[in-house]
Amino acid sequence: MEILDIVDEEGAPTGETVERKKAHTLGIRHRTSHVWIARIKDGRLQVLLQKRSDQKDSYPGCYDISSAGHIPAGVDFIPSALRELKEELGVDAAPEQLHLCGQRRFSYKGVFHGQDFWDNQVSNVYLLWMDRDEASFSLQ
Repeated sequence: MEILDIVDEEGAPTGETVERKKAHTLGIRHRTSHVWIARIKDGRLQVLLQKRSDQKDSYPGCYDISSAGHIPAGVDFIPSALRELKEELGVDAAPEQLHLCGQRRFSYKGVFHGQDFWDNQVSNVYLLWMDRDEASFSLQ
């Protein structure tokens, strides 16, 4: 069970927590971190995407952010972003390598796998420059 901080519109924890599934059922605001990995290859800018598993609870089988994830209760944006990079791609990055691009508020109601889904999140969006071949990533 994944426990998330309930947050205000600025992404600050309110002191309350919620289970992830309940947050997505009731549209309770929570935090996520998004890391876009970019590189220059053959003189061209490339942004690396990841394809989601068909079993994910939202956007199954779709292309997605290089690395993203829900922030567990009691954890801040950057430590969570670094953990997701390691878990999802096998990337060890330092906090100073993450360049904050901004904060995004996002709310979406939909249906996935026959279940109602209401995502209401505050996300810090980061850029990570990496001169690394895609075959060197360890996908989960």
